[in-house]
Amino acid sequence: MRNEDEDPLETWKRWSPAGQETAAELLRQAQDGKWRPFYCKRPGCDGQPHPGEPGEKDWAWNHARADQVPPPGDWLTWLLRGGRGAGKTRTGAEWTHRMTAISPRIALVAPTGPDARDIMVEGESGILATSRPGKMPQWEPSKRRLTWPNGALGSIYSGEEPDRLRGPQHHNAWVDEPAHIDLIEQVWDNLLLGLRLGAHPRICATTTPKPSPWMRATINDPTTVSVQASTYLNLPNLSPVFRQTVMDRYEGTRKGRQELHGELIEDVEGSLWRSELIELFRVDEPGPDYFDRIVVSVDPAGTAAARSDETGIIVVAARDKQFYVLADASGRYSPETWAQKVVALYDTYLADKVVVEKNYGGDMVRSVLRAVSSALPVEEVTSRRGKALRAEPIEALYEQGRVHHIGLFNELEDQMTSWVPGNPSPDRLDALVHGITALTRTVSPSSIAVPMDLNWRTG
Repeated sequence: MRNEDEDPLETWKRWSPAGQETAAELLRQAQDGKWRPFYCKRPGCDGQPHPGEPGEKDWAWNHARADQVPPPGDWLTWLLRGGRGAGKTRTGAEWTHRMTAISPRIALVAPTGPDARDIMVEGESGILATSRPGKMPQWEPSKRRLTWPNGALGSIYSGEEPDRLRGPQHHNAWVDEPAHIDLIEQVWDNLLLGLRLGAHPRICATTTPKPSPWMRATINDPTTVSVQASTYLNLPNLSPVFRQTVMDRYEGTRKGRQELHGELIEDVEGSLWRSELIELFRVDEPGPDYFDRIVVSVDPAGTAAARSDETGIIVVAARDKQFYVLADASGRYSPETWAQKVVALYDTYLADKVVVEKNYGGDMVRSVLRAVSSALPVEEVTSRRGKALRAEPIEALYEQGRVHHIGLFNELEDQMTSWVPGNPSPDRLDALVHGITALTRTVSPSSIAVPMDLNWRTG
């Protein structure tokens, strides 16, 4: 026991080197001042700063909302379905800290090993960043292991290696983005079989939802508590750049309901396209010389009034019997404006031709385009066949994995996954169908046949 009259520095000198280092680290963490409590005792708290209870300090910082607090009841899985930036990672990290106080072993699962390291452990809202002073775990990346000061162990697992979960046993688990783990069924089965320690194992699953058999089954499981969290609930903690670049991109679309509001968006019953086919074969942008053929496809609107249909303008390309969606420039335009956009896209993408549906007057369509560029190569198509008959071969290409969207096309993809044959087909979808149909007829660069090429002989 220290003599109160003794100099604290002299007392500190008598400590072991390990004790001195521990005390110095605790002092550094306390002086850093970044850590704040997360869980508030106020029921239904919205996470915003508020006065504390009588005799307690004020909560002058953002903290856990009601949807970020572990739900009451006898559940196995707490499924937090949240939009981008809704605070899912922070929730999982804080729950993990709470569980390690009572659970000696916890599994930490992410879609990939780098995801686990960069987001769950080392991320700005991850385990290390949210550790309270004196409770930060030791992180051993080579062993994929976290060790808390009380001896609790957190083991890292990649969704790419489901068999690594086959043998280990755990008390609890935090699974981040399970909806985006390709092998989630195998991962989940092995994880459940290993949750056999303690009186009541639990799983915290934090994810942006995605339609899949696993997601539907988990939500409908009676041992699951499913909670939905919107990006908008976490706006005070998000940068203005995120709001502009991400939220503006998705807002007002079916995709936005999933990516911002955390809804599980199912495809419309009877629709020809399924969103999982589009998502599965989406690719990064290839090089500029990658394509054999490129066309700009146009489905002109009859008028340019505020309530009229949009003019569908889609750029598609082909190479080696694979097809690519490059751009969607559709909108409500006057004839002169959409013609200028089409010509600009033709020049930008070095396209081979423009494909135009001429139902609203072939002469008008042709003259409008030629007024902007007299040398523009134009192929006119007429919708004599039923729209479903024209669309079905293109949907079959998607089924075969031969159509790839380069980037995200919210409005086009919304039309594709919500259109039911028998209803009027929308503009962007029509332009897409016409463009890919044209490419299926010529999937290699055109050439001019001359007599010598054909070995013709004259008599």
